[in-house]
Amino acid sequence: MLAVLVVVLLFFINTAQCVLKTLYCTISDSCECDFQPNMRDLEWDLYRNLYGQHLVQDLVSEEVGSFLQKRAPDRPLVLSFHGSSGTGKTLVSSMLSDHLYVSGLGSPYVHTFVPTLDFPEPERVSEYRVELKNWVEESLTECARSVFIFDEMEKMPLGLIDVLEPFLGPSHVVYRTNYRKAIYIFISTTGEQLINSLALEYRQTGRDRDEIRASDLQDAISQTVYNSTSSGFYSSSIIREGLITRFVPFLPLTRVHVERCVQHELCQRGRCGRSDVVGAVGGDMLYTPAAGHFFSSTGCKAVAAKVSQFL
Repeated sequence: MLAVLVVVLLFFINTAQCVLKTLYCTISDSCECDFQPNMRDLEWDLYRNLYGQHLVQDLVSEEVGSFLQKRAPDRPLVLSFHGSSGTGKTLVSSMLSDHLYVSGLGSPYVHTFVPTLDFPEPERVSEYRVELKNWVEESLTECARSVFIFDEMEKMPLGLIDVLEPFLGPSHVVYRTNYRKAIYIFISTTGEQLINSLALEYRQTGRDRDEIRASDLQDAISQTVYNSTSSGFYSSSIIREGLITRFVPFLPLTRVHVERCVQHELCQRGRCGRSDVVGAVGGDMLYTPAAGHFFSSTGCKAVAAKVSQFL
């Protein structure tokens, strides 16, 4: 009888807590209210709307899911996206924001940096380091569950990103803040030749691209971004100290994948039945290498414009 009473009491306590939180969130724009992760919808979105990227689907689902299960993670989640233009890097960062926050990319706790806009003058790197450090500290103080997205890392002024090193490891302390709950996403084309070469090797030897494993590329991408002068991570202490949780490779897309992007775009416009446009756009794209025309040169990036052209 006592056990039954305890269960009933816990039920009413939990219900009351849920009601109070709902009431609180109707009048508050707090971090806790906006941060409402939905892993099931994220995994479904990755499966349904990301084409030709089995490594990304697996790695992002695994790492984000594991990170969110930890009530007190020992370090932030740091993901570095690599691959050619149009393969889905920006799309996945948008998916993450959409399924972590009620407000998606519009959340005040999602911070996006683009070097050409935010850090356009390399000679001011010392000034940018101070600004970026202060921005991150203030953002984490306001919301421990902040997300920081750094796009076009290949254009990042050298030496700037290392100012984040203290925030990415397990030892740094930000005043009154569990900074270890933050998520950092770096987006770059650095390493695309390495990734594309492996995909081409699999294609030419008759192996299925789904056989490619993340372990085939992790160390190679790490070395490439560390040693490339066109990388924002060139000689970076972040790489040297192993502070990237996972390097996420985006494979080059085939014509089949591009045509799936075309079909998706048509359905978004209410024109799902236009198979003629699917074939026309797929055939009009540029493909590499010249000998085989296996992979789209621009991925799905030009699809929207091409669909408009052929409708």
